[in-house]
Amino acid sequence: MAQTGTNAGSTAAMNISAPPPIGHVRIQLEAEETLHVLHAKAIMAYQGSPLGREDKLMGLGGVYRKKKWIRSRLQGPASFMLGLPAGFSLETLDIPEDSNLLFDFRHVVFFTEGIHYQSKILKLKTAWITKELIRIKFSGPGKLGVISVGDIATMQLDPVTPLFVDTSALVAYPEDASIRLAVYGNSLASQHMNVQWELRGTGPVLVQTGSRDRQLENKLTDEGWFKRLLRELLPFGSVYIK
Repeated sequence: MAQTGTNAGSTAAMNISAPPPIGHVRIQLEAEETLHVLHAKAIMAYQGSPLGREDKLMGLGGVYRKKKWIRSRLQGPASFMLGLPAGFSLETLDIPEDSNLLFDFRHVVFFTEGIHYQSKILKLKTAWITKELIRIKFSGPGKLGVISVGDIATMQLDPVTPLFVDTSALVAYPEDASIRLAVYGNSLASQHMNVQWELRGTGPVLVQTGSRDRQLENKLTDEGWFKRLLRELLPFGSVYIK
């Protein structure tokens, strides 16, 4: 399977060329390759035999976790284009047979034939705070397409030194990791930060790197206090001052 696309996964063992315009990913399937796409409506264009696409109803678990009823099974030889939401990127990850990573299923866009997955129920206290009841464990060998806000970064866990990750940014972590909800820093820091996952153990953690700081975004796009003042004070200022 060959892929070209925006931020198309440096961790994948694929032939990846320079990315095309932002907003889509192209995937080429060889004759014996099969891919399961969990967001069927994201398929913007398809080139191949009409019989190479077979849509199926998801199981009840998939409907609950993805809020989708249909998934597509694509059989090569074929090529197709996946549309991506603005500001999102797609990583293609190699999943070995003994993988122990637990994924947030919302981030999974596709997986290759031969990938198996099972649900892992989180602790009720954790689920209550994060509104997340289930994580998914995938086992291969195969490939997994993961969508994220910004890129996906990999950080390594340490058995002693904790790693703190914003709960909205944690895409996947090892099943055997020690994990709990926490905050860190002094009292002022802990009072003004989002809830964090505190993790210890060994193995990789996948983090989406898109900024979640709305104040930072506002500051970077701030037009200045003087223009805002004129817009407020002058008659019809909001109309004439843009």
